[in-house]
Amino acid sequence: MGDASLDDLPSLRRERDLYLRLLELSRATLIAPFLERTLALLVEVTGAEHGYIELRDSIDPAACWSAAHQLSETGVTEVRSSISHGIIARTLAMGETVVTASAKLDDRFSTLPSVQGSSIEAVLCIPIGREVPIGVVYLQGRRDGGPFSDHDRACAETASLHVEPVAGRLLAAHRTNADDATTSVRKNLRLDGFVGRTAVVAEVLRDVAMVARSNRTVLVTGDTGTGKTQLARLIHINGARAARPFTELNLKAMHEATAESELFGHVKGAYTGADRDKLGLLAETEGGTLFLDDIGDASLEVQAKLLQFLQSGEYRPVGAGGPLRRADVRVIAGTRVDLERAVADGRFRDDLLYRLNVITIRMPSLAERRADIRELAATFCEAACRAEGSPPLSLSPGALIALEAAELGGNVRQLHNLVVAGVMRAQAEHASQVEHRHVFQGRDVGSDAGAPTTYHAALQRSRAKIVRDALEASGWNVAEAARALDVTRAHLYNLMSEFGLKRPAGAPKND
Repeated sequence: MGDASLDDLPSLRRERDLYLRLLELSRATLIAPFLERTLALLVEVTGAEHGYIELRDSIDPAACWSAAHQLSETGVTEVRSSISHGIIARTLAMGETVVTASAKLDDRFSTLPSVQGSSIEAVLCIPIGREVPIGVVYLQGRRDGGPFSDHDRACAETASLHVEPVAGRLLAAHRTNADDATTSVRKNLRLDGFVGRTAVVAEVLRDVAMVARSNRTVLVTGDTGTGKTQLARLIHINGARAARPFTELNLKAMHEATAESELFGHVKGAYTGADRDKLGLLAETEGGTLFLDDIGDASLEVQAKLLQFLQSGEYRPVGAGGPLRRADVRVIAGTRVDLERAVADGRFRDDLLYRLNVITIRMPSLAERRADIRELAATFCEAACRAEGSPPLSLSPGALIALEAAELGGNVRQLHNLVVAGVMRAQAEHASQVEHRHVFQGRDVGSDAGAPTTYHAALQRSRAKIVRDALEASGWNVAEAARALDVTRAHLYNLMSEFGLKRPAGAPKND
């Protein structure tokens, strides 16, 4: 073995020791001790004088864990204040390491009150999670003086890379170990494929258990995409009619004649094109359950005929004469609109509303059950891979965090579509995971100004704003903006793609 190899031994031993200790960290089961040990390791390997580490839950911004090393209470307060502005804010916004030999002499940070007041010198700040950071490590000053070295930075970034999946697992375990509000009611219901454990979902399931054995008409309300059809199916499979058919008809934008034919059937010659008799859904659903979604869109004529059936159990196919026909069918109706307002506007019959509104169950929006998003997304991802006949893929921690923070006006349906599209893009790239960029390709994360300010939603908007401001300040010169942001041009192009930032028409291509 030559001298060069002998010289390399101490460095190799340090790298080996670092990986062994990171491996030990991966066995952690509790968040607080995991953060303390992670920070202790980073302080040791970088020779930092002060340190701070923080981890946040994307669903509940108030759920925050942290640990500090050699920082007073005042020091911790000052560090935490820079989560929203300052060195840490820049690290979180860019998802990139920030390193400076002297913060008080660095043009990027010298004017910050915390830097001026404390005369902060060397700083090394590393995000936990690159796509959408879930935490941060802040290291300040070195015991031996001087700046943090490239080796210090490399060790810290290596540790962060290994820490991210462990942190994500611990956060997920924390949520899983929290009380499942649906546990007691699940014991008494068939819930095939139904995902949800939040308190608002538990309330819905209690209502399902209450109405399932009844033959009463049920009105299911809720925004578009919340899962009203799935709820109607749960009522059906948990009732006495479970062995009989479950059929559904969405009346949204359906022509009156078509709706009547679908519901009641028609006889040959009832109208142009009716060249044979047709059974309607009432006949096809005999003994079972019929779900009529978007009932508020039905015409007044269809409403009148539906009311007759609900009152008497009798109906007449379109164009038929003779006696009325009978059907034993339970009707569940769904609506995304306020039917009482529709009655006031003359668009809906008040007597039909009274007949439908015996028992009402409201499906909550996805914003009301954010704790269910991770499990829903994972379920959709698995199903999409299975449908494509491809090897299973998982959603990356960054993709899951972004989904939890996103404002999904289309609710569960929009979440499903985003995940399926993300799976297809990841498969096309032969990627090992479904990443943030696959799920949110081309979406301008920073443009949702009216969205609630959750921690990660605000973080995404902040990241987009910093990138946009740098590009505008440089006249959309990518090379100049990349230098100002202290990132590579390739990474800046990736950020522009992630946030949907495109060079304005007329801007010079001078990069």
